[in-house]
This record gives sequence, structure tokens and C-alpha cells, in this order.
Amino acid sequence: MGLIRSLRTREPRLPLYRKLQSPTKEHCSDDEWLSEDDTEQNSRGSSRSTSGSSSGLLLSPRKSKVTPMRRPAGVYPYRLPAKVTRYLVCTVIGIIVVMILSLVRASQIENWKVANGQLESRPTPPPVWEKFPFLERYYGGLETLLTKEDNKPEYPHIIKDEPNLLKETKQEKEQEKELKEELAAEDSEIIESANDAETKHEEQTEPTSNKVSEETKRDVSSSRGWNGYRGRNEESDIQECFLDEAATIRVPELRYYNGRPKGFPEHIIGSFEVLKLPEDICFDRYGRYGPYGFGYSSRNGGLSVGEHGEKNGSEAVWEKTPRVDFRSVDWADVQRRCFKANSDRYHDVPHRTLTPHGFYIQESGKFTKTENEKRAEPSAIATPIPSHSLNSTDGLKKEAKETSKATTDDKKTNEKKRSRTAVVVRCWDEYQWHEDDIAHMRSLITELAVASGGRYDIHLLVQVKNDADHPIWADEGVYLQRIEDVIPAEFRNIVTLWTETQMLSLYQGIYDLFSRGPELPVHGVYRGLSMAMQYFAYMHPEYDYFWQWEMDVRYTGHYYDLFTKIENWAAAQPRKGLWDRNARFYFPSIHGSWDDFSQMSRVQTEMGVVGADDVWKNVPGLDGKSHEKDTRRSQKAIWGPVRPEDNDDWLEPANDPIPPIAYEQDRFQWGVDEEADYISLNPMFDPEGTTWGLRDDITGYNRTASPPPRRANIITTSRMSRRLLMTMHKMTALKKQFAFPEMWPATVALQHGYKAVFAPHPVFVDRAWPVEYMAQMFNNGRDGASGGSRTSIFGDREHNMHGLSWFYNSGFAPNLYRRWLGLKVNNDGGEEFETTEDHSKSGKGVGNMRGGEGRMCLPPMLLHPIKDVQVPVEVPDQKAGEEEAPVSDPSA
Repeated sequence: MGLIRSLRTREPRLPLYRKLQSPTKEHCSDDEWLSEDDTEQNSRGSSRSTSGSSSGLLLSPRKSKVTPMRRPAGVYPYRLPAKVTRYLVCTVIGIIVVMILSLVRASQIENWKVANGQLESRPTPPPVWEKFPFLERYYGGLETLLTKEDNKPEYPHIIKDEPNLLKETKQEKEQEKELKEELAAEDSEIIESANDAETKHEEQTEPTSNKVSEETKRDVSSSRGWNGYRGRNEESDIQECFLDEAATIRVPELRYYNGRPKGFPEHIIGSFEVLKLPEDICFDRYGRYGPYGFGYSSRNGGLSVGEHGEKNGSEAVWEKTPRVDFRSVDWADVQRRCFKANSDRYHDVPHRTLTPHGFYIQESGKFTKTENEKRAEPSAIATPIPSHSLNSTDGLKKEAKETSKATTDDKKTNEKKRSRTAVVVRCWDEYQWHEDDIAHMRSLITELAVASGGRYDIHLLVQVKNDADHPIWADEGVYLQRIEDVIPAEFRNIVTLWTETQMLSLYQGIYDLFSRGPELPVHGVYRGLSMAMQYFAYMHPEYDYFWQWEMDVRYTGHYYDLFTKIENWAAAQPRKGLWDRNARFYFPSIHGSWDDFSQMSRVQTEMGVVGADDVWKNVPGLDGKSHEKDTRRSQKAIWGPVRPEDNDDWLEPANDPIPPIAYEQDRFQWGVDEEADYISLNPMFDPEGTTWGLRDDITGYNRTASPPPRRANIITTSRMSRRLLMTMHKMTALKKQFAFPEMWPATVALQHGYKAVFAPHPVFVDRAWPVEYMAQMFNNGRDGASGGSRTSIFGDREHNMHGLSWFYNSGFAPNLYRRWLGLKVNNDGGEEFETTEDHSKSGKGVGNMRGGEGRMCLPPMLLHPIKDVQVPVEVPDQKAGEEEAPVSDPSA
């Protein structure tokens, strides 16, 4: 409107003749809304335009000045200055441009995520294995024991020609429906006859999978002593070892039961038969830990756990041998006395490796090498030849015969001597010791060191986490005080302390990749655990082999039987096809016998197996050129050392074992009766190409061409030879080469041609997996192995192993172990479950088991991880006239 008014004011105006006499006429001219300035300007313009021609025109009377009306306030807002308007318009346009560019960029990012498979359009669905039902008969009791021949295991079920392994069959659904109907009818009968139910329930049968008929229930058969089991391994010609110097205190033997609880599932991975482990017996908690203080009070030297609850038949543990008072036992002295009593059976013990400390007045002034270096060097002094035989051929022959005879005699003598093994149990100084840990350590020492006559020694390798507050290397008193503060009294003298700063000073110069961030350096306990074992082996030349054990490992059988059978089986394995077998899980229900499995592994490696990495083979347009060459390349059989490409990465290659004949000519002879340098309890897989997060955590190698050859196995529990550990020690100290602890020993064994064996011990699973599907999932790597491919189970697919009885983050193992000890887990189990049958429960599921079958009984199996098991401790009553009970170790 303002613009229109301005245009109007500029139009030429003529004088208007108005009738001044009509006072009622309204002034409707737009000029009335003009401002005073505009009115005056127009008046002056009109005067100038008419002054020159006033003579020829009749002029109207002069108009009186009219005051214009004021514009009402608020009708038109304040007008912004032009400068501000321009800035505002530019800002709006800029915002619009930025929004458009942002949308374009977001679209590009979204397209890139879709193309690379990184778009999470919806939450990740639960894993397939979580849909499989739980197995129930693991938790059966002693009252339902059946022999192995009579027992029908709940699992595995092998269904051939099944269209879909992940769905239940129609037959199973019909059986489940019938089962529910029977349970509902039976429960209604129980409710109606509640008054006289007790007499009637004893006569009824229960045709359900989770209930056991009264015909099956019977009195608990008496347990039997372990020393009478025919299939056990034992040391022959040894002097019996005792816990005291007077040779009067023996540890009671373990007690076992024949058979298994009704329906107890079979193992799914590994084999009892292959390793010759006992599979026709089972152990309850008293038969396993009763000899070590479980079941009697601390007043009598026990643990004050397991004194109440279901104890039927538990007293048989102490019938022949009384309870042991462990309060005065020193396990270091026990092991020393046992070794001395049988020292003639073993190799001579070399002198202890001492750390250099300079000149000392009471020592000899000669600089001498250690006994280990002397043994490693060839003899520098030749055998002198008598002067009378220098010119006599007969004399030389006679001397050679005598020398050969002496050498043969010495060799025979040495062959009779046996090597010794250290079992190194890892721990840390802030570890909370519980009664279960004490019983476990007592079982290790008794069943390995005492039962073997000194063939095994048990050590505690304890890490001091904060050596700033506890400077153990600066003062011997601080060293001993730290052990006294954190370790139970009976184990203090078998402890060796170590720290991360100690490893940093020993193995300087390693290039740290920080694969897990700066909080976890290469010298730390997480990534540098093998360093402590390497240095421990260097300081203990009296051992030829070292078992690396962990505090959270349990075995429900006899430890000596397990260790010796694994070691004997590993020594009997031929080297041909060994790495192929090491890389696979053994499923006996799918793969058949061990010979069949070995043949299958060799054929798969040599011929190849079509897997997920071969999806590019038949894609139109690719013609198999870009990917098939990488995914289907033939694998070369491992025969001898597999060294890195760069010669500078080799360490003492002349000492590596060399195959005596070609691979094709060998008839599975090389390696038989050869002690294994490395024995693992999980497959040794190729981490290259997998999604395992630590596959590249290896340093000290030239990686410009390709990464070094390597192998890995999850869980560091294993046996290593002294040769292997010393090679690892030298490579770390001299070549600055190192890898993650679960990859370093197997990698060194591969690169140097040492004998490495995976022992297929029995492993159980908590759910009813379709067996064929499970075998395919676990051996889903390259060419039917467990690794070497992005589809490997190690890495993103490790969640499939959470239900195994042996895995680093298993959820099944700790639950099974606690239930076996009589504890409640997820409100299931416990004393009431073992002693009382609950008729109100019905249906499938662990939580619907009725119980009342007695204590659980487990076959010999390895369980991991078992952490923080707190069994209720019974406090002894203080009766009048009795002495005060001894104060227990606060750290226990």
C-alpha cells in the first residue's frame, strides 16, 4: 500500500472546484490520507504550475488547509530496514541449501551401508540355538542309576533324511501332545485323592521323560573304590607317598558308581573311547571331594561344607581310610618327600638356574655356563685313543666296540629314566579363595604328585597386580609377606610370584600393536600371559614338560588318569595329517570312528570342500576369475616346519625336526611314539580370514609380503615341552617376536615343525541341537575345518559354543557344576530337590523336573569356567567343655 500511495502522490494534480457550501459532504479523496509534508509539497507545485497562466483561467476560491487524519497505530507493523531484510533472506536461503546438501550426503552414506552390508534395519534376532530345548537328564540322581548298556540317553537323536533340522518332527509334536494329556489326567487324580495319596503314588507309574518310574528307582548301590577300577592308569614300581614325615597319613581313595543316571545324555564332541577314558562310571560330590575335606567339619581338619543335606552312602568314603586333618599339611614338603622316595626313576635333576648377580665372595671366581647350556652343547673333548692302538686296526675296532657298547648301555639306562612334568596353576594375588578352590587344589596335588610317585609337581604361579604397593623384587621380606597375606597356609611354599613390570624388563623392545587398546599392553597378563610361562620354564630346568592349568578348570574324574591317557594318546599319533585333524571338531555320531575322521580330514584338505567362500563360483559375469582363485586354491599338506617368508624371521632353523621321508611315501609312521611338544584341548585353527578379533595380534615379523603362518586355539590350558617353551623364550627375547597367548605356542610349533596334537576329550552340550546342523556349524571354515574362513565359528559365531561344557565363556559348565555340588541355580536344584519329589510339577523343562532322585552323578568330564563357587560353610557349635575351634584362614 505504501508503494501505491507513493505512486499516487507523484501523479500530476489539477485544481479542483469544490462546493464549500455543503458542509455535510464527506471528504473521500485519498489526498486526505497524505502526510502534511506531502500536502505542502503538492500545494507548492500546484502554485508553480498555474502561476504562469492565471490570467486565462477562472480560478476557484482558495481552499482552506485540511488537517490529514493520523494512521491508526498497529494497522501496519514496523518496516524492517532493507539491510536487515537482505541478511534475513540470505540466511534462509543458506539454511535451505545446507539441508539439501545434508540430505544428499545422508543418502550417499545410507547407500554405502546397504552396499557393504552395514545397515541395521532391525534388531538382531536371537541365535538359532536358543530355540532348541534344554536337556533335562543331566540333573538325574543316584536312585536312577543304570548301566551303560541299559541306559537310553536323552540325546543325541540322529534323524536321517530330515527336511528341516531346525524344526520338530510331527512325531515329536504328537508325543508331546500325548504326554501333556497324560500328565493332566494324572495330576487330576492326585488332587482328587489327596487324603490317601502317599500309598497310591508309590504304586503308580509315570510315563514322562522328566519323571522316573518307581520301577527304575531303587536303593543307592554302594560306591566302589577307585583303586579297584580296571580301566584306570597307575604308576608301577613306585614307593608309596604319605602326607606326613612318619609315613602314616594316607589320603582316602576316590569313590565311583557303576553306570549313569537314567537318560543321561551322551557327549556330542570328542570321545571317551578314543582317549580310553572311563565312560561307564560316574562320581558324586562326596566320592570326588570327600577325601579332601568335603563333608566334615574344620574341627577335624575338613572344610565344614557338605555336612548336611542328601548324604546317603557318603560315609563309604572314610570306611577304610580315616578323615585327613589338612590343617598341618605342607604340600611343598609332601611333594619333595615323594620325589626323594622315587628319585631313582627319573632323570638327574640339573642345578637350579640362577640369575646373574655379579661378584660374591663365597662363590668361585670362575665364569661357568649353566648346566642347561652344557647339556645343549656337543662334547668339546674327544675321547682319547690309546697310543698302542694308533697303528693297529684291531685296536681301533676293539676300542670302537667298547665305546659303542658303553654308549648303548648308557642309552638303555637313560631310556629307563622318566621325564618329569610341572603342572603350573595360574592365579593372582587378589584371588578370593573358597572351600571349593581348596578342595580342587588338594585333589590336583594328591592325584598327580602323590599318586604318581613324584612324576608330577604342582606349582602356583601367582601374579602380583600392584607391585608399586608391594615391591616384591626390592625386598625378600615383602615377597614372603605378600604370599602369607593372600595364599592359604598349606599352599604357600609352592607359590612363585611374577609381575607385569618383570616381564617388561625381561622382554624389552617388542613392538606393541595395542590390539586391545592402551589399557592392555603386550606385557600385561591378558596379552602377555605366555611370557610368565616362558620364564618359569627357563628357571626350572628339572622339568621336561609343563601343563598350563587354570584355577577355574574342574575335572569330575581322577586327574592322573586324565593326564596320562591324554599324553599317551598324543604320543601315539602319527604326524601325517596331524594338522588336518587338529583343525576340526570330532563329532563321533557324525564322523564315525577316529580312523574315518582322520581319512575324511585328509581328503577334505587335499581335495577341498565347497563352502560359503565359493558363492562367487557360478555368478554370471565373474566367470570365477576374481574370487575362485582365492577361495578354491589347493592347500599344501603340512609336512615339517612352515617358516615365514623372510629368512630374517627364522630362529635356529638347523635345530628344527626334518621329515625323514616324503609325505607321499610315509605310511603313518613318522611321529608315532614321539612325545608331543604341544597338546591342546581345543582345535588349533587357522586365524587367517576369520572374524576372530585377535587374529592379527602377532608382532616382530616382516609383514610387507604376507602375514606369517600361524595357528590358534581358544583356552590356554595345554601341555608344552621344554623345547617349545625355550624356543618361545628365545624368539621373544632375541627376535622380539610374540603373539597373543592363545596363538603363540601353536604358531611356534607350526613354524619350527614341532609335534602339536589336539586331544578330543568328551564335551557335552546343554540343548538338543540337531547333530548334523551342529557339526556343520562348528566345522564351517575352509575345507571343512574350524578356521581359515570368515564363516569360522571362532569370532562372530562363538556364541554357538556358550552351551558347551568346555569353553571360555560357557554358561552351561558353571550351572552344571553348582547343581552337582547340591546348590540352587536359577531356583532349581538344591537339597529339597534331591530329597523330595514334587508331584505338582509336570511337563518338559529343567524347571519342571520333580526331583527326589538323590544326588547328581556325573561321568568324568572337563568343565570350564568354574568361578566364585561359594558352598555354604557350617560353623562348628561351641559346646561347653570343648576347646575353641581353630581359626580358619581368612583368605579361604
